[in-house]
Amino acid sequence: MSMGTSGAEGQGGDTPSRLIDARIKELGDWRGATLAQVRSLIHEADPDVVEEWKWRGVPVWSHAGIICTGETYKTAVKLTFAKGASLDDLSGLFNSSLDGNVRRAIDIHEGEAIDGKALKGLIRAAVALNMEADAARARKRSTSGKAASKN
Repeated sequence: MSMGTSGAEGQGGDTPSRLIDARIKELGDWRGATLAQVRSLIHEADPDVVEEWKWRGVPVWSHAGIICTGETYKTAVKLTFAKGASLDDLSGLFNSSLDGNVRRAIDIHEGEAIDGKALKGLIRAAVALNMEADAARARKRSTSGKAASKN
């Protein structure tokens, strides 16, 4: 499995992927196993995903913008989708941060099964949304550049 890397490197030149590996190993319990499982599903859904390490130790998966973060807490692994409110969650995976205007999250608790097919669908939808926004920004830059050159 090829894992792209980007973002801030850790101390000693560790790549974001290595830092995520270390976090999974360091947790050493169901949270590490869950984080490893969702990480694998993210890479299956988007082989071009870029792993990042931000905000003092938060795994982040990006493609043309942030897809989601993977935070670990005592009782949950939380996948927060940066633009989750704009995604169609037909399987009802989002169960946290439902009141916000932008983000949505999935809290996974010990013993809960992950619907891999539904999660991969959300990942692909998030990537498509990021790509659409990226293309719109590029069109806007192109258009505004043409308008400026006519003056």
